[in-house]
Amino acid sequence: MSAEAASSSRRGWCPGVRRPMITGDGLLVRIHPPAGRLTSVQARMIAQAAKDHGNGHLDVTARGNLQIRGVREDSYGALVECLDEGGLLEPEGDGPHRLCIVSPLAGLDPQERFDPLSLSEAVEAAAPGNLPAKICIAIDGGGSILLESVGADLHVTATDDLDAVAIGLASSGGIRWIGKASLESVPSIAGTLLSSFVEMRQAGRTDARRLLELDPGLIRELEALVELQPASPPCSHANGRLAGVIDLGSGGQAVLAALPFGRCESQQLTRTADWSRDFGNDEIRLSFTRGLLLPGLAEQSAQRVADEARFLGFILDESDPRLSIQACPGKPACAGAFRPASEDAVRIAQAASHLFSQGASIHVSGCGKGCAHPSPSDLTLVGREDGCYGVIVSGSSREKAATYLTIEDIMIRLSSLNAPGDMARAFRKDPS
Repeated sequence: MSAEAASSSRRGWCPGVRRPMITGDGLLVRIHPPAGRLTSVQARMIAQAAKDHGNGHLDVTARGNLQIRGVREDSYGALVECLDEGGLLEPEGDGPHRLCIVSPLAGLDPQERFDPLSLSEAVEAAAPGNLPAKICIAIDGGGSILLESVGADLHVTATDDLDAVAIGLASSGGIRWIGKASLESVPSIAGTLLSSFVEMRQAGRTDARRLLELDPGLIRELEALVELQPASPPCSHANGRLAGVIDLGSGGQAVLAALPFGRCESQQLTRTADWSRDFGNDEIRLSFTRGLLLPGLAEQSAQRVADEARFLGFILDESDPRLSIQACPGKPACAGAFRPASEDAVRIAQAASHLFSQGASIHVSGCGKGCAHPSPSDLTLVGREDGCYGVIVSGSSREKAATYLTIEDIMIRLSSLNAPGDMARAFRKDPS
């Protein structure tokens, strides 16, 4: 397989191993491990491959996948062979390589009300085979890692009623909870919703590639098809863990080592594989929160791993302001970016740290595609060709900007705010 034949610049598709993406630093190869899980041997192999065939940089994505960056065209074929031998070559086809997203703690979290992994397997088996590549379903068992912000099209979430789950559809205004259903009926309901969406596309009634892009009238039409019982609100989570040591009761402890904006170096992945082999259960779980989770650790080992991870540049402190910002690599790593988004995000984290402690969310995108975070944020910044950012308050990168500012102006305005609710006033065209 040649890299040229497998590459594309078309918007709305997802790169993989078979079809890499041309970026500013070479080819990007995205690996979709089943359930987002790697063995220590696979992780070590990927880290070595990133050095041998790429530039040593990797990304953990917002869907819990892993990207190798800077792959050279003359080395691409050898990389594919390496990943195939490691069982990491995705099936052929254009559909979602992994339809469902679950918590990295799925099956381990004592707070869960059902097994998300088993349900996700049943949902994927019931889904039609001709879905657009970016369609995504979040299966949330009610554990300690929230899935509401994952940017899924369809949400299946635990409720306080142990016999029912809440079903939600994504919309421009956030998740629209359309009803409740039994666990046993979820695969059939998901299959109906997705098959009907595919039929709408085939009939020319919409060109949307995601449920969250559908017109409100078509969303209501999908709702009517499944005739759910009145919605029960999703169960309340104690917290939404983003980093640190997590107690799993009789299952020991886990360490969630977060990565600044998902960027991982090959030596960090190699060391994580060592920790998993030496102290854990030989498993590494990729988290959609852009981190690496190591389960099965004893208490003393978990603290040792956390200390070493912090020294290697992982984030272990949940109050770190970088965890409240979604950012793509930006320029020069991405050929389509107009701004160095990840560098600007570090500066914004410093200027707005007081807002993040109050729950603010910010998305910094190097261009209008908004790859790092398709959902709305309190503040979304979209890089422009003139070097400025389009500023969107309480929206996503797909929406119209309220104003256009330099990174310096944005930082000044953010540093002067007292609360996230002040953003609308601060980022009007005339902020007086």
